[in-house]
Amino acid sequence: MTDFAIDRDELVQLALDLCNIESPPGGEAEVGEFILDWMKREGFSPRKIGMLPERFNVLGRLPGAGDGYSLIFNSHMDTGRSKADLWSLRNPNAAIDHGAWLRGDTLYGEGIVNDKGPMAAFLIAAKAVKASGIQLRGDLLLSAVPGEIGYEAVDEFESPRYLSKEVGSRYLIQHGGVADFALVAEGTDFRYAAIEAGKAFFKVTVHGEGQLYTPFVPDAEVDVKHPNAIVRAALLVPVLQQWARGYETRNTYHCKDGTIVPKVVIGAIRAGNPYHVTRTSELCALYIDCRLTPVSDPLAIQRQLKTMLADQGIPGDVELFVYRRSYEAGDTTILLDGIRAAHRDVFNAELELAHAPISSMWRDVSIFNEMGIPAITYGPPRGFKTQCMTVDDIVATAQSYARIAVNVCSRVKPEAR
Repeated sequence: MTDFAIDRDELVQLALDLCNIESPPGGEAEVGEFILDWMKREGFSPRKIGMLPERFNVLGRLPGAGDGYSLIFNSHMDTGRSKADLWSLRNPNAAIDHGAWLRGDTLYGEGIVNDKGPMAAFLIAAKAVKASGIQLRGDLLLSAVPGEIGYEAVDEFESPRYLSKEVGSRYLIQHGGVADFALVAEGTDFRYAAIEAGKAFFKVTVHGEGQLYTPFVPDAEVDVKHPNAIVRAALLVPVLQQWARGYETRNTYHCKDGTIVPKVVIGAIRAGNPYHVTRTSELCALYIDCRLTPVSDPLAIQRQLKTMLADQGIPGDVELFVYRRSYEAGDTTILLDGIRAAHRDVFNAELELAHAPISSMWRDVSIFNEMGIPAITYGPPRGFKTQCMTVDDIVATAQSYARIAVNVCSRVKPEAR
């Protein structure tokens, strides 16, 4: 297959334009309007599909003849850093997290790698397919969604801002964003994964004794009898870490679609009042992200965490506040064949499975698989630490996506019996 007419400069500019519209979770509307207008200008007949007016999906379409397999490209509009993240980032205003720029032959910016670079690539790829005059048999759908990053409602952090998957790909699919196959356009180092981890979030609340004014705190040892919940929680942390290592080893999951190594992390701790540190804290909560495989039982995990508290003699309770399953893909043969052929054509190499960290994270491939739409994640190198992507890589991504679209949507779909 000859190269598609991917305009290198146009692709770079679109990626920069998308990334220089800030869109933290809950603030996706402005970039959504930009994508909507772009799709209108390019003739993809887009529409908004939104649970909430300010948090909508954008769905465009390049119609086929009606007798072939359809494919939906999917990327998320929300980015992973917010200036409000004052207690998780040393520099919440860092430029790399809130914009993008071109330096030499490299694009920089958190949004470039997660996930507006791959989005720009499939938008320009779809434009190139449209311009080529190739008549697709099945429809090619283009989707940009909010709520993928994973801000989740808990405590006083409520909807609509802290809704996650409910407003994004899940709502999109339930309201017409349906195709025979889905390609989730995210960074995979030009490898593929058709399975990714689910997740369970737990709030482990450690109980202390009644508040004590500093001069009256007893000369207690640093043990579970200390009245301060913060001290008790600190004693729990190494026990949790040891359990996490065993959990990961016991539950590593292998299948034809990839390998999940389910990690566990303590992502947040809350206790006391920073404006009133003259008293001990009666409560200290640890918020835990526990990754899941398709056979994980979140209630069994909850029971293990409760047993851990009891075994340490630490009073408290455990609450499961998020549960999102992992799903193996259905029959991805046609999509996978299309990706393999495109990859071979662009890179002159055979396609390989993604490394375990890629299939051990969350991408919206899980939602498509849950909904019965066989899905694969495939895209460029992500550069997690450097937050950058070369121009050559984003152009190669667009070339690959154009070929995948044609490979899949040019195949005749047998009529249902």
